[in-house]
Amino acid sequence: MAVKSVIEAVREAIREEMARDPRVFVMGEDVGIRGGVFLATQGLSEEFGEDRVIDTPLAEASIMGIALGAAFRGMRPIPEVQFSDFVWPSVNQLIGEAARSCYGTNGALQAPMVIRIPYGGGIRGGLFHSQNVETHFFHTPGLKVVAPCTPYDAKGLLKSAIRDNNPVVFLEHKKTYRLVRGEVPDEEYTLPLGKADIKRAGNNITVVSYGLTLHFCLEAAEELAGEGIDVEVVDLRTLSPLDTETILDSVKKTGKLAVVHEDNVTGGVGAEIAALAVGQAFDYLDGPVVRICGPDVPTMPFAQTLEDAYMPTSDKIADGLRNLAAY
Repeated sequence: MAVKSVIEAVREAIREEMARDPRVFVMGEDVGIRGGVFLATQGLSEEFGEDRVIDTPLAEASIMGIALGAAFRGMRPIPEVQFSDFVWPSVNQLIGEAARSCYGTNGALQAPMVIRIPYGGGIRGGLFHSQNVETHFFHTPGLKVVAPCTPYDAKGLLKSAIRDNNPVVFLEHKKTYRLVRGEVPDEEYTLPLGKADIKRAGNNITVVSYGLTLHFCLEAAEELAGEGIDVEVVDLRTLSPLDTETILDSVKKTGKLAVVHEDNVTGGVGAEIAALAVGQAFDYLDGPVVRICGPDVPTMPFAQTLEDAYMPTSDKIADGLRNLAAY
């Protein structure tokens, strides 16, 4: 067992899978000698060579199209989108092609590829380096969507994603890369896609989250514990497929539900979870389903004051949970 950062866990997962399976290769902007803008692929070019760690032009549509073609031919590419804000030129390749290939061919044509996307705010990245894009992919059948928040989860889920025969959008919150550290086993392990994790058990309120805001939820839960409010924190880890069983079991136990995420409130992951709870656990609810999310503005603002106003924080979450507890 060793303590690692999220970015170290991501790098280790890629390295181990490349060593295990010669079909796995990495491609993207500056992923080679530089090791990626966040150094996620640092050292891989020297270890595996330029044929398996491929620097590409600044052309996301081409990156995704080439990766998809390679996946069709039996390879297991890991294309990197340098920032989530740059993913839009590749959306047709992902949503229009990769997500539909297995269904459209009755399983004859699979697309085993993992699209790594650094996302999220809180780093003063401004309008073009801080977007939250999960809802666009969460809404799309045929894509799996993963959003880990700890080094342990990041490594285990990324290894499973690379071995999966479906296209997986693997979201990595940039602020967690070096901020969040935790124990990672030395031995081989994987974690199943589609399985949430209860990061903190509780009996009064269920709060469901993922990514950076999951850590803020844990901070809020710790604060409220001193006030006699026992909060259960559910980390989705995988957004699609959604672990409805774990969510519903928790809601039925606590009777109250809050959903927290950084993405815009309207039409987000939280809206789907709210509908799930109301549709399948209505008789257990003792209060309204609360969403504590980013506001409906086009993108993350740059000014520190505006970014702070946009971002969910432990204080905002704690206030929302207090109000729900008092309902």
